[in-house]
Amino acid sequence: MTQRNKVSVSEAVEGAAACAEGVFATLPAEDRAALLEAIATRVDALGQKLTDVAGRETHLPAGRLETERGRTVNQLRMFAALVREGSWVDARIDRAQPERQPMPKPDIRRMLVPIGPIVVFGASNFPLAFSVAGGDTASALAAGCPVVCKAHPAHPQTSDLVADAIAEAIGDAGLPAGVFTLVHTDHHAENLDLVRHPAVRGVGFTGSHKAGRALFDAANEREQPIPVFAEMGSVNPVVLLPGAVRERGDKIADGLHQSFTMGVGQFCTKPGIVLTLKGEATSRLIDRLAESVAKTPTGAMLHEQIAEQYVKSLGGLRAMAGVQTVAVVEAGEAGAGGAAVLRTEASEVIANAALLEECFGPTTLVIEAEDMDELERLIATIPGQLTATIHMADADQADAARLLPKLQQRAGRVLFNGFPTGVDVCSSMQHGGPYPATTDSRFTSVGTAAIYRWARPVCYQDAPASLLPPPLQDDNPCGIWRTIDGTFTKDAV
Repeated sequence: MTQRNKVSVSEAVEGAAACAEGVFATLPAEDRAALLEAIATRVDALGQKLTDVAGRETHLPAGRLETERGRTVNQLRMFAALVREGSWVDARIDRAQPERQPMPKPDIRRMLVPIGPIVVFGASNFPLAFSVAGGDTASALAAGCPVVCKAHPAHPQTSDLVADAIAEAIGDAGLPAGVFTLVHTDHHAENLDLVRHPAVRGVGFTGSHKAGRALFDAANEREQPIPVFAEMGSVNPVVLLPGAVRERGDKIADGLHQSFTMGVGQFCTKPGIVLTLKGEATSRLIDRLAESVAKTPTGAMLHEQIAEQYVKSLGGLRAMAGVQTVAVVEAGEAGAGGAAVLRTEASEVIANAALLEECFGPTTLVIEAEDMDELERLIATIPGQLTATIHMADADQADAARLLPKLQQRAGRVLFNGFPTGVDVCSSMQHGGPYPATTDSRFTSVGTAAIYRWARPVCYQDAPASLLPPPLQDDNPCGIWRTIDGTFTKDAV
């Protein structure tokens, strides 16, 4: 494997900047799609070697890593298809009207273009799908933006393996190496240097609120501020309405347990809080959760620092006033995480926002309200989230309709009668939500819409036909959908 530790921040960004203003910026869509497909093929070909290395570094099981590799490869191919089809550039043409009174109308044409070099910070909990060749890198390359990827220190060899695959695909395509560069650093100052470099035009990040906010602040303190698309965690509230609890409480309890303990609770969509009403059916559901937790084996977490933070966070949560520990499995060894289910009342949470802070690991907090009015007040205290879920029966229709507007104000994805873990990679997925879940709720880090983070519109007025980019040329050589004088069409002008 190639060692990239000696690549400096300046060297990496300057190489990317040269590509952004050179061949990569004008690379035809077909060539960019072919590059993404070549990367996908090479990453997939790493096979068992990648699984073995990633397993040693992250403690994730082989099945999970193989699934994640498949997701990573599919993402790359999905963006290749998007780029090859081409309509994502949102080409708009308003033809000139020289006879218009009182002033002639000029010929105006608009489309999206790449914003320039992007810095991607690899995530600890997804060493493949949200890391070196993950969704941020794939969508940035698809948009035509060179990438400087900062490897996560918890899986450096995994990062090198994938980066080598990307570099080989870039070399085979005859493109300059600066299209993609991997850098290794454990220093907070160098992370900030990446964001502050004047040639960088955007940042993708998945991780803690503290780290994401530091990058966001650094980007906004620049002489030329740049966008930071940071996903920073979420407690993903699950609302259990009374009819659903009465009709299928055991099934809901089993699904909840599977969801919040999946992957030792290290998913950004883990349901960290459960909102429901007091009652006998709710107590039975909690008892079943407790029985399931008591039987849950401990699991090795991604790295010892995460395990230590989980133990600290869980201990702090259990010590808070009004919190009852219903069931807990002690980890027993360094680097492991034990499951837990806790219980409190809505009034305690309304009075103490600290109870809504993320506890990254296999635990959930059941919050019981006296009635729907208190449940509504509780939801009003919840900050921005990636997801919100409603479990309902037919009898709960009115209550669900009452709560839905408040939940959708606080979440990027609202689920019904399901569980938030498991993010489908498709064109309609929204993985992002209001702050502090992310720094910009208008965008997603999953699905084809993720490409729009790395593009900006440029308008061409009365441009000579010979200088127009292909998507805006009269005869539509790209064969894409365009808006011409307000009509959506593939026709030529």
